[in-house]
Amino acid sequence: MKFTVSRDAFLKPLQVVSGAVERRHTLPILSNLLLQVNDNQLRLTGTDLEVELISAVTVESTGGDGSVTVPAKKLLDIVRSLPDESTIELSAEEDKAFVRSGRSKFKLSTLSSDDFPNIDDWTSEINFVTDQSVLKRLMEKTHFSMANQDVRYYLNGMLFETDAGMLRSVATDGHRLAMSSCFIEQPNLAQRQVIVPRKGVVELLRLLGDDESEVSVAIGNNHIRVETDKIVFTSKLVDGRFPDYRRVLPSGGDKIIVADRDLLRQAFGRASILSNEKFRGVRLNISDSELCITATNPEQEQAEEVIEINYNGDDLEIGFNVSYLLDVLNNVDDSEITLTLADSNSSALIEPKNDDACCYVVMPMRL
Repeated sequence: MKFTVSRDAFLKPLQVVSGAVERRHTLPILSNLLLQVNDNQLRLTGTDLEVELISAVTVESTGGDGSVTVPAKKLLDIVRSLPDESTIELSAEEDKAFVRSGRSKFKLSTLSSDDFPNIDDWTSEINFVTDQSVLKRLMEKTHFSMANQDVRYYLNGMLFETDAGMLRSVATDGHRLAMSSCFIEQPNLAQRQVIVPRKGVVELLRLLGDDESEVSVAIGNNHIRVETDKIVFTSKLVDGRFPDYRRVLPSGGDKIIVADRDLLRQAFGRASILSNEKFRGVRLNISDSELCITATNPEQEQAEEVIEINYNGDDLEIGFNVSYLLDVLNNVDDSEITLTLADSNSSALIEPKNDDACCYVVMPMRL
């Protein structure tokens, strides 16, 4: 197997597929990328058995089709370190691969492509097409609420729900919940819920663009596939049952606060500096047209912020983890937010004032 390719054309797809490769793995071949040359197309594949990424690049010339696996990180570091606009020649013989560019030469060890794991063939039950920016925005609005290494493994990912012409994403770690919805122009979509693992969500956010180019999504029993014109992303789904998020959404709150998002975000940001580093608690004292935010820490230090709000209900004192509130405020686009509360022991419902496509629930803290 032998091919010649420009460094600039090779680098981007190489970076893309390397994202799926785990550095430390018990199976040596999972540290490698699969390179397959057919006609003038070079196809690159990386996987960790949970997520698989495939990208392709047109090569300038070939000296025979074939396939080989090479160490992902070493190949990426070599290509990245070569000068711009240089030409790379890669050839494979027996158990070695040779990379040449100008007067630079590298010899890498290889493993047989026959041993490279492929995600089993599967059939999709739900298919739809949308814009990359729509799917990316949907995930950006909720991803920060995913759990990380929780024993409740079904929380270590994001719920995707299809229902008629609606696509919804939901994430929760048990202390907070984020939900976002968007319309997709396929009214006959079946109702279905799947959980995409955390690594798959992180990779998709890295890969999806902010433009309106199309992305096709296919969902099967155990897999999800997202395909653009440049990459094919496949991930196994989490085998578990996501909590019924509708039961978590608070109802009956009669204390409604409307506030400027930027003012609130800046005030919480300043107060958080002196909050307890472990528990991150802040106290909110809500009174007529005024919100007082207080943070204290074990060193007896204190921060206090007072901002004007639109509120004319009963006085209320309630505590929250300030990091959870800042996560919401950093991911809302609207200039004003609505905070709905019932009492000091009930969860808060936070919504953008002029956007009903997303909402957030944050549980209170005892301070």
